[in-house]
Amino acid sequence: MIKVSETARQKVVSLMTEDGFDSNTDFVRVGVKSGGCSGLSYELTFDKSIGDTDKVFEDNQVRILVDKKSFLYLVGTTLEYSGGLNGKGFVFNNPNAQRTCGCGESFSL
Repeated sequence: MIKVSETARQKVVSLMTEDGFDSNTDFVRVGVKSGGCSGLSYELTFDKSIGDTDKVFEDNQVRILVDKKSFLYLVGTTLEYSGGLNGKGFVFNNPNAQRTCGCGESFSL
């Protein structure tokens, strides 16, 4: 399961609308790829269709897609949004990450 905070939900709905997506029917795709200063980095995009290997979740009225491989790294993660002085953007609070980089965009297990 992947959770979505209220501030992240508000930002997701806003960005999806700006990009021509419908938050009631389309999805937020969350994933992990190799790269970043800690070894793995997060991906977040919008998608209109479910792939054969995707897991589907819904939390806080946000529909989330995660491929099976990424799900192993992201189980239990909460997606948050930070708009503070130190930068803004989506933040992945991942209980599985043993080490993260200074910017929080990459991690290792």
